[in-house]
Parts: sequence; structure tokens; C-alpha cells
Amino acid sequence: MARITSIEPGFYRIPLPEVLTDSMHGEMRAFELNTVRLRDADGAEGVGYTFTVGRNGAAIDAVLTREFPEIMAGEEADHIERLWQKAWWATHYGGRGGPTVLALSAFDMALWDLKSKRAGLPLWNYLGGFDPKVPCYAGGIDLDLPLDKLLKQTDGNLAKGFRAIKMKVGRKRLSEDVARVKAMREHLGEGFPLMVDANMKWTVDEAIRAARAFQPYDLTWVEEPTIPDDPAGHARIVREGGLPIAVGENLRTHWEFKQYIAMGAVTYPEPDVTNCGGVTPFMKIAHLAEAFNMPVTTHGAHDVTVHLLAACPNRSFLEAHGFGLERYIAEPLAIEEGFALAPDRPGHGIDFDWAGLERIKA
Repeated sequence: MARITSIEPGFYRIPLPEVLTDSMHGEMRAFELNTVRLRDADGAEGVGYTFTVGRNGAAIDAVLTREFPEIMAGEEADHIERLWQKAWWATHYGGRGGPTVLALSAFDMALWDLKSKRAGLPLWNYLGGFDPKVPCYAGGIDLDLPLDKLLKQTDGNLAKGFRAIKMKVGRKRLSEDVARVKAMREHLGEGFPLMVDANMKWTVDEAIRAARAFQPYDLTWVEEPTIPDDPAGHARIVREGGLPIAVGENLRTHWEFKQYIAMGAVTYPEPDVTNCGGVTPFMKIAHLAEAFNMPVTTHGAHDVTVHLLAACPNRSFLEAHGFGLERYIAEPLAIEEGFALAPDRPGHGIDFDWAGLERIKA
């Protein structure tokens, strides 16, 4: 074991190759990246990160810069569970979500990277090691793409090795969504895994109506049909909509997932390691889902999340989509015939181009 000697936050703004849109976040022209470089007394380093879709990254940076060095001064880096609890309760009154839990997520990820590096094992193996080949899908942020460009984007993803696709829904008229889903199903053929993502657009009744309208098109799931603050509403959508529901990218910690799972409000729990509190609660969420005989999927951060699903026997699909981060990583995620391959490098294996990131420092 070795004590933490330094915590170095980083804050960057990554321009997107093209403007992305969904039903509620509007136009996204850049993503914010918050990093943590954690070093111990032996000189070993662990790296963690989180991201936003363009706002509040400065608040995350402030938490990492002002709070965590004091909270973690002199602590043993190996004591991850205790350090998670310490950080959670130290920041609870002014936190319990938002930028604070995103900061904790990045810090916790760095701890796990450091610990698995010290063990000389890739993170997926250190966490238990189920299967390094993880089914994955291409997650498009494509609500406003004309249909011809949507289908062209889909063909590009197929050429990259994806064998499952997610598209955005939540246009002004449900009939437009239905027409686009119908066109995608005809383009991909029967049996091809196709998901849709509404990004919280609808009321509960609107979501039930949409799910029923999508039933002929054999969707793997409808994602985030309504706001995350309404688990009872999600339970109605699951019961009355007739399609599986994925929820979780806007839930924070395993306690919120417990409510959804216990209420029958989700079919595919979908934690994001960069905002659910980190690797520590992510694995608890995955095991909680397993105990309820449920599959777990993911949101975002695919270069890290591939390790987590590779350690889960109840994993379903890994979400993979580029936020421009791959330009600053030495070896981006490898995709082969519908599977993401968890790397065998020690830790999570992400090697950032720190000099390149310095040029886009926020």
C-alpha cells in the first residue's frame, strides 16, 4: 500500500467534429473533460475522468481542486471503499449529486486505475474477469439528421464493426419518429438490435403512446422516455408501453438505482461510471441488477466501461460513441464484429495525450 501524495485535476473543452443534437439538451458544440491524475508515495499514477455536454465543468474542477486534496490528505490509496464513503459524506451537504458526484466519479476511477496497475492486471480482470469481448452498439446523437444522412451514418457505423445501433427520437411529431424508426428497421433488417433514446422528452402518457407505436419495429429498448425524477412514471411506462425501458444515465449512486429496480421502473439499468459515483457504485449497481435477474447496460465513457461490463456476467450492450475524446487517447476502443475488446494493459489502459489536451485547456 502507498499513501496518496498528489491529486492533480485537469479541465479541458473538446470541440466536437460536428454539432450534435438531442431532444432536450439542444445543440452540443463541445464536451467538457475533467480529469484527475492521482499519485502515490511510490510514484505510481492512476487516472480518472468525467465529462459534461458543455456546462458545469468548472464546478467539477472546483470540487476536485478545492475539496479532494484536503479530504484525502495522507490517505492510503488502496482503501477505496473507505475513501468513497469519506468523500461522499464530507461533500454530502453541499453535494449529493450534480458536479460533486461527477468529481467523486473521476476520483474513484483514478483509485481503481492505480490499484489495478499496482496489481499488474487490466481493470476488467482485477474486478473479477468474466469476458473481455463485450457486445456493443453505436449510439448516434442524430435527432435532427435528415433521414438520408441518418441512414448514411448507420452504414458508416456498420463499416466500423458495429452490429447494434441506437438512434434518437423525440421529434415534435410522434409520426416523424415512427417513420424514422420504420425506415431504420427496414434498412437494418429483421432481428438486428435497434434501440431508441428519447432523452427524457415525453410525459408518461406520451411515452406510453410512443412505446405502443414503436411495437411493430422490434426495439431492444426505449431509453429515457421521461424525466429521471419520476420512477413511478417509469414503472407505468414499463407496464403499459409494452417495450423494455433503459434508464440510468441521469441517476446518481446505487441508492437511486435501487428505487428504480425495486419499483419495476426499469428493464435495462444503465449506469454511467463518470456520474454514478465511479467504479465502486457502478459494480454495486451491476450486481444489484444481477440479483434481480436483470441485464445491465451502460452510458458513456466506453473506454473505461468496457472493463466494467467485461467483469459482469449479466452485461448486455456497451454504448460506444465518439465525443472527440479518441483524438486524445493513444489506443481508442477496438470494435470487431459487434464486440468491444477490453484491453489487456494494466489498469484501464487509457493513455491520454496530455500535451495535446493542454492546448484545449478550459
